[in-house]
Amino acid sequence: MPKVRGRTLRVLYSADEIAARNLALAGEIAAAGYTDLLVVSVLKGSFVFAADLIRALHGAGLAPEVEFISLSSYQAGTTSSGKVKLVRDIESDVRGRDVLLIDDILESGRTLAFARDLMLKRGARRVGVAILLEKPGKLAQEIKADHVGFIVPDLFVVGYGMDVGHAFRELPYVGVVETAKTARAGVRGSRVRKRVAWVRRDAAESRRKSRGRAGYRSRREP
Repeated sequence: MPKVRGRTLRVLYSADEIAARNLALAGEIAAAGYTDLLVVSVLKGSFVFAADLIRALHGAGLAPEVEFISLSSYQAGTTSSGKVKLVRDIESDVRGRDVLLIDDILESGRTLAFARDLMLKRGARRVGVAILLEKPGKLAQEIKADHVGFIVPDLFVVGYGMDVGHAFRELPYVGVVETAKTARAGVRGSRVRKRVAWVRRDAAESRRKSRGRAGYRSRREP
């Protein structure tokens, strides 16, 4: 496991996995029928994801305009305050236009719901939402992402633009700062995967024996 700032990190999604998913998302967005598109990156956490996705959109044949909005529902810790603050607004008029919000993670949904409602209130024709990560079961506001990179476990993730106390944004991957709690979660996940493998192996062995008793000849597995 990599070590950064003296802390051990567990990689959830590698740089290669993220790059491949960005290309797939760009193709999905290009096929979604957006017109007169304004892409709005929700700062700060989305800045790396937005930069890569916007370039992938160019490769997929789109030529959007790009703006930035800065919203905050966190302070220096890891828990949302529950209140969304508009730190920096966009300059463009969105009236009658299609808007695509890009954010790093959909968790409580407060920040994205605030941004979506703001764009709609200003007359946007359509507001889509593209996110890198989604945490199921955590929503405090009713909002659904249209384009999702990965479904992520209920862990506090860092890297690829996401931080804790402004650290770890530079990492090219998405990971978790390992603690005793996250390590136990990782061990439990590993044990579950091993149990599944054992069950599958035992079932395959049972099928082979059954075929042998019935007079069938099994194919040699590679």
